[in-house]
Amino acid sequence: MKATLILENGAVFEGESIGSTEDVVCEMVFNTSMVGYQEILTDPSYAGQGVVMTYPLIGNYGTNDYDDESRRPWAEALIIRHLAPRGSNFRCTSTLNDYLIRHGITGIQDIDTRALTRILRIQGVMNGVITCREVYDKEALIRQMHEYRVTGVVERTTVDKVEHIPGPGYKIALYDFGEKRNMTARLNAHGFDITIYPAHTPAKEVLAGGYDGVMLSNGPGDPAECVEIIAEVRRLYESGIPIFAICLGHQLMALATGASSRKMRFGHRGGNHPVKDLRRGRCYITSQNHGYVIEGDSIDPKVAEVSHVNVNDGSLEGLRYLQKPVFTVQFHPEASPGPVDTDYLFEYFVELIRAHKEKEAKHA
Repeated sequence: MKATLILENGAVFEGESIGSTEDVVCEMVFNTSMVGYQEILTDPSYAGQGVVMTYPLIGNYGTNDYDDESRRPWAEALIIRHLAPRGSNFRCTSTLNDYLIRHGITGIQDIDTRALTRILRIQGVMNGVITCREVYDKEALIRQMHEYRVTGVVERTTVDKVEHIPGPGYKIALYDFGEKRNMTARLNAHGFDITIYPAHTPAKEVLAGGYDGVMLSNGPGDPAECVEIIAEVRRLYESGIPIFAICLGHQLMALATGASSRKMRFGHRGGNHPVKDLRRGRCYITSQNHGYVIEGDSIDPKVAEVSHVNVNDGSLEGLRYLQKPVFTVQFHPEASPGPVDTDYLFEYFVELIRAHKEKEAKHA
């Protein structure tokens, strides 16, 4: 079946329908990963967005029952050059197309994704629509695109009740703003006993739980929209409890301490972004998925110092707070999909909590 992708700048791409045939309006972004499409589709940070895969062949190893990063896919659409007709892998349980149909995800293939990516790189991410209708009102669809906004996505992706994952080590509270399963898997692998809380949980409830530390997860959307959450993050910061924050959590902590954020032209999405750890003096390849960034010159030097920077564009990728036991990064050390170069940060969180507890015992 024919499918058409229309961008809000009027550009039109005609291709073949994959997945659901329902019309979908969403923000179009691109991801440079060569593999990991199932993890990408189920990453809550893509809520409200359609993903353009820059690698031309997608679906060649199918899908399985193990690689979902959350309870359901969150990407609104998938845009690719070529869909592999079958999956070849010992874990494969269904084709990617069957997966898309089962979950109601609209897609399009057989379009020039290189040309589409160039538009999004040069003009910036923009809204678009995919339709399978033979006859459509282009101007009406463009007006619909102009009205579309990615809002309220943290509320959609967070858990609706407290969950517990036992572990032999330190007890931590994890704020779920749209966390990926591999985040809890990596925390658990480092020994943490994890209690997962919904995004709007009051800080006083968590602080009353006797936890050794707090983790602020990744998540979708504009961080500045999360006004109530930012106020609770400020209370967590002021409490002095050790905190490790990733992606959206990193942005919320920065906003809670007086910094500002901005929307990037096309964001960082992929598994090959080089980031330099300034303290270690080493460069690591990281997995990333974000469309907003903290303004480096908005950081109060008395509050925090830059710990990581993006080698490609110099943007801020991490902060170490000077007055509290808090550190945050913009990238995804838990990977899935992506390299595991920065898994050491989870061990650093263990060390941060240990040092904090020793300090408290010394002053008791």
